[in-house]
Amino acid sequence: MKSDTLVKIGNLTLSSPDKVLYPEDRITKLDYAKYLLEIGPRLLVHVKRRLISLVRCPDGQAGECFFQRHILRGFSAAVKTFDRPDKSEPFLYIDSMAGLMGLAQMNVLEIHIWGSHIDTLEKPDRMVFDLDPADNVTFATVKEGALRVQEVLGALGLKSYPMLSGGKGIHVVVPLMPTHSWDTVKEFSGALASRMAADQPERYVDTMTKSKRPGKIFIDYFRNDRTATAIAPYSARARVGAPLAWPIRWDELPEFKSANQVTMKNYTKYLKAEPWKGSANLRQQIKPAAAAALGIKL
Repeated sequence: MKSDTLVKIGNLTLSSPDKVLYPEDRITKLDYAKYLLEIGPRLLVHVKRRLISLVRCPDGQAGECFFQRHILRGFSAAVKTFDRPDKSEPFLYIDSMAGLMGLAQMNVLEIHIWGSHIDTLEKPDRMVFDLDPADNVTFATVKEGALRVQEVLGALGLKSYPMLSGGKGIHVVVPLMPTHSWDTVKEFSGALASRMAADQPERYVDTMTKSKRPGKIFIDYFRNDRTATAIAPYSARARVGAPLAWPIRWDELPEFKSANQVTMKNYTKYLKAEPWKGSANLRQQIKPAAAAALGIKL
């Protein structure tokens, strides 16, 4: 297939379908588009009408990649812009399969999402704890950490969901009603991370300072800041092996041996019933008693 060939996939005409995006795995742009076409309905549940930041790799994963959050020439009209109240450069969002396939056309390999929808921009509806281990921390220890976060959240009346990050760690995601401000959600998540670090300082740290992190898991709660993003469930990662950010159930966690175990080559093996079923409609919020337990006043 010639590099200037056009193919029809979904409702998108894809150019350069034979472009190799992951050279070690020989995954082409067409392979990637087919993955998005299959997984798109699930992915859109988490991405639709959220501001997004993108990792674009025009020459594939092995080439130069860069973050992008504003529109550039060449994007499909289905990739939409959101006018910001301060009149600065608009951000991006999508709300359809056409938008998702438009990202594929532009060699977007990672989709990172805000913690709120554009309809309730100043009220986050998800809280994320990114368990980021130092290089010498085993994945078994990371799994224990994720379960500990789940336990603490449960004691505070909050249900959570785990996701393999596609890198080294695990994200613990807490759906929320869009009730509280960004400051409140960040303060709450920071207080929880600090409590865990204080209780087990030999295992956890709540600071970005590199010198304090060897042998420990950084509980990254900073993804709950207003302009911060986190990798979207089911997004690919621009990494060797074409790993995926893959949501799972808590009872599945023990069977996984690494955070990058699910890839674009083997994902069908793990494509079971939606593991986070019902999470999008879960009506929970941070209650005053939960905040008080962490020393916060709502």
